[in-house]
Amino acid sequence: MERSFEEWVAEAEAVSVAGWDFSWLDGRATEQRPSWGYQRLMGERLARASAALDIQTGGGEVLAGAGAFPPVMAATESWPPNVAKATALLHPLGAVVVADGDEPPLPFGDAAFDLVTSRHPVTVWWEEVARVLRPGGVYLSQQVGPASVFELVEYFLGPQPEEVRSARHPEDARRRAEAAGLEVVDLRCESLRTEFFDIGAVVYFLRKVVWMVPGFTVEQYRERLRELDLLIRREGAFVAHTTRFLIEARKPEEREPAA
Repeated sequence: MERSFEEWVAEAEAVSVAGWDFSWLDGRATEQRPSWGYQRLMGERLARASAALDIQTGGGEVLAGAGAFPPVMAATESWPPNVAKATALLHPLGAVVVADGDEPPLPFGDAAFDLVTSRHPVTVWWEEVARVLRPGGVYLSQQVGPASVFELVEYFLGPQPEEVRSARHPEDARRRAEAAGLEVVDLRCESLRTEFFDIGAVVYFLRKVVWMVPGFTVEQYRERLRELDLLIRREGAFVAHTTRFLIEARKPEEREPAA
């Protein structure tokens, strides 16, 4: 028998949203992946590094699956449940997880790493990235682009102003990286089809990705959720589009002083 709205919602409200593992959504939601394969690229860079830092590592799942670590491997995370989860996952693999408030300065010395990575950072402190990179070092990051999953955001919040829709534009990231003294060597952006197949998947997603609909609770949006449940049952899925961009920036080598 098909499950009721209340059953879907109660299950999604009860499940833990700690970490950055979305496997609970398997079979219930899908998101097209970017063509560049971030975790594979991350693994290639780690294999060539001697000291690397992963910023805002979440529960450490992406870093753990990227391959062998360099001799020095550190990661930062701000949310205490994720710090504990990342430590348990990454420490046996040879990485140190540092609890950090995601505010400057990073808790490392100048020129400490030849590779800095970050998947879906909430904020990028470009000057700090540049500071902890060695000359010739690389920053590699996959980030959330403008108006990502805004079909869902605007379903609950209504039409958003242009400055909100255009926030997190990849060209803004390029300008900030260059202002911090980095050279952008790769910048790509893609729009990716995302589908939610039941209302429980929507509730779980909005509980986990808290910045999509700030302050989201089932109680506050129960009637809109009921309407969305009917739409999904009628059409088979709610379709949105995720935007992602890849940015790779290099810290220039130090120039020899003129004779």
